[in-house]
Amino acid sequence: MLKIDSHQHFWQFDPVRDSWITPDMEVIRRDFLPAHLEEELDKANIRGSVAVQSDQSEADNKFLLSLAEQSERILGIVGWVDLRAENIGERLEYYSAFDKMKGFRHVLQGETDRALMLKPEFQRGIAALAKHKFTYDILIFSDQLNYAADLAANFPEQPFVLDHIAKPLIKEGTITDWAKGIRNLAECSNVLCKVSGMVTEADWKNWKEEDFWPYLDVVFEAFGSSRLMFGSDWPVCLVAGGYERMISIVRNYTNKHLSAPELELFWGANAQKFYSL
Repeated sequence: MLKIDSHQHFWQFDPVRDSWITPDMEVIRRDFLPAHLEEELDKANIRGSVAVQSDQSEADNKFLLSLAEQSERILGIVGWVDLRAENIGERLEYYSAFDKMKGFRHVLQGETDRALMLKPEFQRGIAALAKHKFTYDILIFSDQLNYAADLAANFPEQPFVLDHIAKPLIKEGTITDWAKGIRNLAECSNVLCKVSGMVTEADWKNWKEEDFWPYLDVVFEAFGSSRLMFGSDWPVCLVAGGYERMISIVRNYTNKHLSAPELELFWGANAQKFYSL
């Protein structure tokens, strides 16, 4: 079975640029490069990964592209561009020359304007992605799910994927409003969802696998096995446990609920198709 980690990050730690990595996340306040990930991929029998931007700069794109030249395990890259820029067409034309640049994302979860994605200048940038068949990763918190559904509905031919199941408040055990928003977004057939980033939304030191079952039930019911993909969110996931412990949550759940063909879709085929890997 082809296995792909559809969501992970690399960086050379900079305490100013990476200020989002707070002191309580000490375990990831260091460099993370392909050599650090390869051992984890080998242990989990994962072919390779999609490296996703962790800094909103084109310098980060250059860094990830340089790593991809050195590592065949980096199957694709999700970078960052200023979608609201007047020269967005030129920037996308430039990145279209790099085979491993597959799409882009913006850290919408951190924006004061929760509906930034619906602003005309942002949507102009989204519209420009289609020419080069670039994908778009939706990084939001659950309060933005309905805005994301409006965005996806406005661009029915644009491939979108929701990162980290929209970060529900697993530690608090709240689910109702998030589940309603997930089901609403899943009605847009052009949206997939990454089963990733869950452990960081749980109690880092005390989570149990069953804490995640209700949330997994919702996304698997809403999106189905043909629109879901595995992602580790490594190395961020390390703040709440190791790679193997994190992946075991998803492995145990999917082995129990999915057929063999569905497992192949979830663990690799959906990501391969979505990102044209």
